[in-house]
Amino acid sequence: MPNIIEITDFEAPELDIYARCTETQLLNRHEPHKGIFIAESPKVIERALDAGCVPISFLVEHKHLEDQAKEIIERCKDIPVYTAEFEVLTRLTGFKLTRGMLCAFVRPKLPDIKEICCGARRIAVLEEIVNPTNVGAIFRSAAALNIDAVLLTPDCSNPLYRRAIRVSMGTVFQIPWTFFDSHISWQQEGINVLHSMGFKTAAMALSENSVSIDNPKLLEEEKLAIILGTEGDGLTSSTISDSDYTVRIPMSNGVDSLNVAAASAVAFWQLCRRK
Repeated sequence: MPNIIEITDFEAPELDIYARCTETQLLNRHEPHKGIFIAESPKVIERALDAGCVPISFLVEHKHLEDQAKEIIERCKDIPVYTAEFEVLTRLTGFKLTRGMLCAFVRPKLPDIKEICCGARRIAVLEEIVNPTNVGAIFRSAAALNIDAVLLTPDCSNPLYRRAIRVSMGTVFQIPWTFFDSHISWQQEGINVLHSMGFKTAAMALSENSVSIDNPKLLEEEKLAIILGTEGDGLTSSTISDSDYTVRIPMSNGVDSLNVAAASAVAFWQLCRRK
C-alpha cells in the first residue's frame, strides 16, 4: 500500500527539504554523500527514477494522487507521500508546484571523467556557466543533438539544482555528466586530460584565429570536445590558446554573439551530426 501522509504540521522536519532548505544546503558540499536534490513534475521524476536515482519522499497535490502521480507512487510503494490541497502546498513551498508533484532524491555519486568519456565521440565542456537556466537548456540540447557526455568546471551551476532540472526537462538524468574536481584541475590539466583521451578541443569563441563552425575539418574529427564559456566574459584566454580550434558561429545584422544556451544548440547540431 502507498504510504500517504496528510500534511497537518507545516513545521514537520520531514518537510524542510521542500520548504526551508536552500539549494546550497541540499547540495551539502561538506558531506556530499548526504546531498539531496528536488525533481519537479511526473515526467522529470520518472526520468530520475529510470536513471536509478533513489527517492526519499514525495510532495503531491491531493487531486494528482489518482491521476498524474499514481503510477509513480505505485512504483515506489514504501516511499512517504506527503499530500495536501493546492492552497496548502503553495503556502508551504512558496511557489506553485509544476503539475502538482515534487520528489526529493538522494544526490548520486558523481562518476569519473574518464569513465563517462570512454567510448564518447562528442562531448560538451561547460566553463564557469553559472546560470542554472542556461545549464538546463544546454543539457536539453545535448540530449537532443547527439552529445555523449557533459563535463563541468567547478564554478558551474550544478545540473541538479531544481531550476536546471526543470529547464532540462529531466535530460540531466539521460546524459552522463560530472565535474572537474580537485583531482583533475580544469585550469591546470583540463585540456591535457581531454587530449589524453583522444579528443580534439573546439573552443567556442570570437577570435581573429577562429574558424567557421561549418569548417569541414571539425566534422571530420573522430572525437571532439566542444567548450562553452561563461555568460559574461566567455572562455578564458588560456582555454582558447590551448585548444586545437577556436570556433565561431557566423552572425548577421551586427550581432556579435548568441546566448550560451542558444550557441550550444547551434554548435551541437552542426558538430555532432553522425557520419
